[in-house]
Amino acid sequence: MSTLTDDVAAAARLVEWGMRPRQVPARDLEYADLVRRHGEDDTFADLVKAVAAGLNLLVLAVDPRSGIVLAPREDSVFAVRIEEYAKRTALSSRGTDKVVHGLAHLAVAALAFPRPDDLANDAYVGYVTVDQVDGVVRDACRVLDERAAQAEENHDPLETAPELERAWRAYARRPATAGTKDGRAASDTTRGMVAKAVRFLAEQGFLVTRSDENGGAYRTTPRFQVQVRELAANAAFRELIDLGVVTVSSPGGTLHAVHSDTL
Repeated sequence: MSTLTDDVAAAARLVEWGMRPRQVPARDLEYADLVRRHGEDDTFADLVKAVAAGLNLLVLAVDPRSGIVLAPREDSVFAVRIEEYAKRTALSSRGTDKVVHGLAHLAVAALAFPRPDDLANDAYVGYVTVDQVDGVVRDACRVLDERAAQAEENHDPLETAPELERAWRAYARRPATAGTKDGRAASDTTRGMVAKAVRFLAEQGFLVTRSDENGGAYRTTPRFQVQVRELAANAAFRELIDLGVVTVSSPGGTLHAVHSDTL
């Protein structure tokens, strides 16, 4: 019979598994057993929540597919600071580049799960490419630019999509593609920056690389689906969806970016 100390240690161990973003219960028997216990034992589930809270973490979900999904509170030591993100993604300008990367993350989420049903269906898998993400954000910038020009003509302030309106100019000023002397894609282009942002999401266990086609092709993970469910309440995410630059091309869920010549 386990003691309270044993139970707390087991709860902490499950939280520790959540710190390993690429691990899933299907790959480890101990992890799978802890997830099963969490689902069957309410007292143990409360202990897990308490351990996470003590570390300034939120438990977003615990299930056999995603494992335990955690989210750091804003002041948590586990939150990824812009300084750390800048080092890991080689940001050249933390001000402008941060905005570009933020737009890329929003676009990945919107492309991967453009419909409410996609987020509600645990079996749904989204697919994205770097080229798609870059295209969607550029289209969003174009739509906002057109609305800004129209508002200026009418002498009205631009009130549509206020969160994105503060960000699109930074993206629109950068070229989409450019080559380096050795033939590689320049890292300061929007496509190069999107590629870095998407690779970061893959490192965090949110995406899995499928191929190098279209700048890099990825599929979503259950962990990412849980995170995007939380993000769906974010104003900037809703604004990006409402701009109408993300669509579904078939009932099967194949996604593509809508470019200006198709609007």
